[in-house]
Amino acid sequence: MSAVYIDVHGHLAPYGETGGGPPSLRDPAGSLAAKRALGVRMTIIGSPVGAGSMVPGAAAGNYDQPADRVRAHNELMGELVDRFPAELRAYAYLDPFGDEAMLGQAAELVKDDRFAGLLINSSVRGEYLGSERAADFFAMADETGVPVLVHPPAEPSGTAGLHGHHGLIEHIARPCDVTIGIAAIVAGGWLERYPQLPLIAAAGGGGLALLAEKLGLAVARTPGRAASGPRLAGRAVDSLAKVYVETSCPSEAQLSANLRVFGSGRVLFGSDSPPLLAQLDRVTGLVSALPAEDRDAVGWRNATALFGLPWPG
Repeated sequence: MSAVYIDVHGHLAPYGETGGGPPSLRDPAGSLAAKRALGVRMTIIGSPVGAGSMVPGAAAGNYDQPADRVRAHNELMGELVDRFPAELRAYAYLDPFGDEAMLGQAAELVKDDRFAGLLINSSVRGEYLGSERAADFFAMADETGVPVLVHPPAEPSGTAGLHGHHGLIEHIARPCDVTIGIAAIVAGGWLERYPQLPLIAAAGGGGLALLAEKLGLAVARTPGRAASGPRLAGRAVDSLAKVYVETSCPSEAQLSANLRVFGSGRVLFGSDSPPLLAQLDRVTGLVSALPAEDRDAVGWRNATALFGLPWPG
């Protein structure tokens, strides 16, 4: 049997919104055909900025969007799913530090079968989600029970010193933001409070698979060092093991490390395409080269179980 995939990390611009990015973002029929040719049967799409911008320098107002504007964007994503119901589902975007209206619009939308989960940024204006300000979000997300894609923001924390180098921001800084963002969630104790909350780390989790032991040291109570954050009841590595990671970094070394640290049951196929449609064959190639059991688990089986999706064949 040829390899088939459910892509848990894709992007398409909804009809009616304008903005930048490659043409593939605004060509859903063409992009889905290109993905279909490589075995991708379904893609879960979302915008990590709502109706804002992923372009550094143009993204300053991303978190100024009111809840009604974010909801209007999410509803346009739902209309895109309506156009391609066999191949698309959507994430409902929200600002995790938003007010009751912001959280409420997302919680309401995920009751709609077109929406498969929530999408948040790994940091917001330089603040990570280990903050107690994220308490209402985590309570809401746990109540919905849907997966949450933790995606890097347009302008990751600490990138001012890169002087607008878009390539370094996109391909280096953003995976690093996911690394720190998930580490902060673990250190904040959120996965002990909500152990069933399914978080998906975008960018393959960045460097998390290489830093599990360092994360344990980070939260340890060490003589001579002031305590930071809540005291975890268990080991940080046990909280980290509850996280899912995807495959959008076209790296054999990262995929191998993720399989070793998280296990094949916690790795999901994700391509970040569009916009990275030109890299899709590299990602499918890495997954298709896995032993058949791992290939099917990563390629589609884990996603069907996590999102409640049908067999994609």
